[in-house]
Amino acid sequence: MMNITDRHEFILKNLKEKGKISIDWLCETMKVSSVTIRKDLKVLEDKSLLFRIKGGASITNPYAIDRPILVKESINSDEKQRIAQEALKLIKNNDSIMIGSGTTVFTLAKNLESNHGLTVITPALKVGLELSNKINIEVLQLGGLIRPNSSSVAGQYAMRILDEISCGILFLGADGIDLDFGISISNLSEATLNQKMLLSAQKVAILADSSKFGKRGLGKICELVDVDYIITDNKVSPATVKAIEDLGIKIILA
Repeated sequence: MMNITDRHEFILKNLKEKGKISIDWLCETMKVSSVTIRKDLKVLEDKSLLFRIKGGASITNPYAIDRPILVKESINSDEKQRIAQEALKLIKNNDSIMIGSGTTVFTLAKNLESNHGLTVITPALKVGLELSNKINIEVLQLGGLIRPNSSSVAGQYAMRILDEISCGILFLGADGIDLDFGISISNLSEATLNQKMLLSAQKVAILADSSKFGKRGLGKICELVDVDYIITDNKVSPATVKAIEDLGIKIILA
């Protein structure tokens, strides 16, 4: 039977190779109880060597943090550009769409053009300003309290407007896409507004780069099955792609 040092070395070695490991797998492989494994994982987490997650451990932090939008803009910018180009293909002439907050959907706004007329509803000030001078695009800016980290509004004023709105497709960013937890972001007030936005749209498209997969934000927006499209980059694992497609969601790799 392995001693505690051997177990810890085994856990860290396999975690480095796999990225994530489950408690059940560790119990079966090392022939020890789940109580022992949970204690081992806690010790290793206390030493900042891993992150405990539901049912196991991860080598990376599974929880998204609320970074300022200016910081987020510089992260994975090439991937965001490719994702935006794929998202444009979902927009039809004379459509009414909704664009949420976040740097990936803002990249969509920067690339958006219209020859036949388009209505865009958004809580994000940067999106509204970007589109306000573009030809054939009409902007409905939602009102409310502005969050400095995202330059987006949240609260009851925006929610009330959404009671009287319907649109073709909603483009949302996300801080976390988790097969068990669903779609989430790192701010509760914006999560509540996004939930309301979902109810106003016929279709929902999540725009997020591959770094968001396997992570969870503080505020859950919806289950994975509540969205129609997920547009991401080609670094998502084939196993994750298959799991999402098995739920009936169209995943588009940019």
